[in-house]
Amino acid sequence: MNGAADARPVSGTIPPGLHLVATPIGAARDITLRALDVLAGADVLMAEDTRTLRHLMEIHGLAVGKRPLIACHDHNEAEAAERMLAALQAGKSVAYASEAGTPLISDPGFTLVRSAVSAGQPVHAVPGASAVLAALTLSGLPTDRFLFAGFVPTAAGDRARYLADLATVPATLVVYESPRRVARTLAEMARVFGPDRPAALCRELTKRHEEIRRGRLLNLAEELQGAEPKGEIVLVIARAPDRAATADEVRAALTNALKTMSVKEAVAEVAHHLGVPRKDAYRMALDLAER
Repeated sequence: MNGAADARPVSGTIPPGLHLVATPIGAARDITLRALDVLAGADVLMAEDTRTLRHLMEIHGLAVGKRPLIACHDHNEAEAAERMLAALQAGKSVAYASEAGTPLISDPGFTLVRSAVSAGQPVHAVPGASAVLAALTLSGLPTDRFLFAGFVPTAAGDRARYLADLATVPATLVVYESPRRVARTLAEMARVFGPDRPAALCRELTKRHEEIRRGRLLNLAEELQGAEPKGEIVLVIARAPDRAATADEVRAALTNALKTMSVKEAVAEVAHHLGVPRKDAYRMALDLAER
């Protein structure tokens, strides 16, 4: 073991509390130095997949030793939370790691955090890899405002409602999808969002066969027809285009504003929020005020 590894904290040197450890989504070297410190020194280890965490630690020269290594996944999170609370109440440090990426982001961990917070126990973030942020930065789409919408539902009715809700969101969209359904999802998005909406398909991020496809929704859907890409996929879709307010919408907003504001104030308020020319709003407000 080299000097850097020898300098790692030993068990019992990490501050008490729950530590949420982000782990690599592909390349093992993407783990942070702080994450390695926490994994080396935490009193208790918890993981979505204990085999994956044990392997990651072995790659980086860390030993589990005699420390508890507790599985915590979708099917046992409530039970695991009870074991975590017992450790926290005893003043111990607990490190929880997803199988890949950041805990809670479409991964288990929420029940752990809620339980720790409700019990007044400290919770610490050990940030690192995230497929959401990696895809967003690689997409070539605006990053100033985005919405992570998780996995696309599988049932037809749920999918329809999900896509309808997202169609007009004024933010870049980031979603996870199965390779088996991604062609269908892109085709449905092209119908609901519009065929020309820019998008990016990000596959196997940080892995050997990483691939980024950028284009219009319809073009991407056509490229994937009859094909089933392999690996984990993140879709990034451009925000909904700005839509000009209709005359009826402006009139309704002015009518409501004029109940409590002067003409000048109502015009300023509506013009700002609906993005309409002030002179048009003023003309309409005068007409309403004279009635």
